[in-house]
Amino acid sequence: MTPKTLAATAPDSTPSLADRPDPMIAQLAVRERYRDTYWRELDPIVSHRLLWRAQTLRHTVHLLPGQRILELGAGEGRFTWALRGVTREENPITAVTFQPSSDAPERAAPFAEKITLSAFPGVLAGREFDCIVAMDLLDNSNASELLSHVYSLLAPGGEIMFYESNPWNPVYRFRALASRLVRRKDPRSLLPKPRLYELLSEIGFIRVYSVYNDFVFAPLTENLIWFLRNASILLENAPIVSRLAGSILLHAQKPPRKKEEKRVSLFQHECLRDAVSVVIPAYNEEMNVEPLVSSLLGLYGEYIHEVIVVNDNSKDATGAVIERLQAADPRVKPLHRRPPNGVGRAIADGLRAAQGRYVLTMDCDFQHLLPELRDLFDAAAEGHDVVVGSRFSRHSVLLNYPFMKIVANRTFHFLARLLLRHHFRDVTNNLKLLKREVVTNLQLQQPGFAINAETGLQPYLLGYKIQEVPISWINRTPGMGSSSFRLVKVGGGYWRVLLGLWQKAALGRGPYRGLTRQPRKTADVVG
Repeated sequence: MTPKTLAATAPDSTPSLADRPDPMIAQLAVRERYRDTYWRELDPIVSHRLLWRAQTLRHTVHLLPGQRILELGAGEGRFTWALRGVTREENPITAVTFQPSSDAPERAAPFAEKITLSAFPGVLAGREFDCIVAMDLLDNSNASELLSHVYSLLAPGGEIMFYESNPWNPVYRFRALASRLVRRKDPRSLLPKPRLYELLSEIGFIRVYSVYNDFVFAPLTENLIWFLRNASILLENAPIVSRLAGSILLHAQKPPRKKEEKRVSLFQHECLRDAVSVVIPAYNEEMNVEPLVSSLLGLYGEYIHEVIVVNDNSKDATGAVIERLQAADPRVKPLHRRPPNGVGRAIADGLRAAQGRYVLTMDCDFQHLLPELRDLFDAAAEGHDVVVGSRFSRHSVLLNYPFMKIVANRTFHFLARLLLRHHFRDVTNNLKLLKREVVTNLQLQQPGFAINAETGLQPYLLGYKIQEVPISWINRTPGMGSSSFRLVKVGGGYWRVLLGLWQKAALGRGPYRGLTRQPRKTADVVG
């Protein structure tokens, strides 16, 4: 945004002392106008950007139907419309502006409750929201006070997501320098990432994280959008370089850490009733397996034919927890393995035992992903044979993802697309919904994590109809335990799978030469 354009967003005259608004509201109005002008005049991909951010909110907060959203600084309503789309119109939205009038009334969101505030919290006092979102509002002059009010408006366990401009971004620094040269000062006083993190912690928020986000910034054109978006995934998680991102993504939660469970059914598709076998490999997962299975049955019980928890010779109380779950619900079916161990062997055993018309594979630490399973069931109901939860789609969310794992994953998928001549973005994640016919035609040979490459790539060679849907990926916290995935140890298995499948596709030979598609008889399928 040019200094001249931005200067036009400031008031032309100074109001009298009696008419002067609350200083915090005045500053919030300046920030709101500045941001909206930038989006309107200087961001050629604003619609894409706000859709990405709305998806990030959905995948970060994991909204359930009925949960209330408060959007601060809604301005012209661009982000409000994006929120409406990704939340399926199931979440009440209160859109707050700090300006007395809107610059673009035609974008007003009639589906949202729109409030203009002259004091904060004003008419919002006493209300509670499950999620509060804002963009580019936190200023050095108001951040502490604003965040304190935000804390008071959150329901217990509620979460916030703020996007703030990164003062270390080189484009911002160049514009700030240009503004000073023409004596038109940027009205914003941006806060660095450490200070934002510190403020949230001081106020009493928990589960606080602040991450550098979004390298899709100027100079850019429509033709560069997708290239920059793909590059952004890598750069956001790269050491040192990530500090140059365009934005800072803030997340925090109001205590308590464990929210009160919402008893809501996410069942929508009658064609999938009692049709899904869930296969969950478990090794030393006593702290994760019970909340995962209980929430899975609570949210998607009408879909589920059975939940097969494969205890892969755990050394903790995982086996006892699974037995207790079975006593409470007979759909839970423990499968206790004998040595040798291996997540690939556990998944293969679970797939062989599954009896439903569809099989959903997932890991024990996927509890935070449960609301996102709706997208998998939607795609299956539309007729897809295989649905894959993609961590690397354009609307996915990656937080604290190990940089070398990103490099290895992207390199593997690039070569796989080249060798197998199919287009896909992320097929090696163990979150897949497959028709039982697909499962019976797979040739699973890998004892470890590389089985995920087999279940992901073989359906392409067999000609099945496959759909990827975006999901979030957040690295395990201490409360989730530790992952047994080790890149150096398991990497060789992935390359063996790719080489073997290339031999099958190109030469009709190799370890997967017998891979063929044979429809399963309807009589053999339960559900």
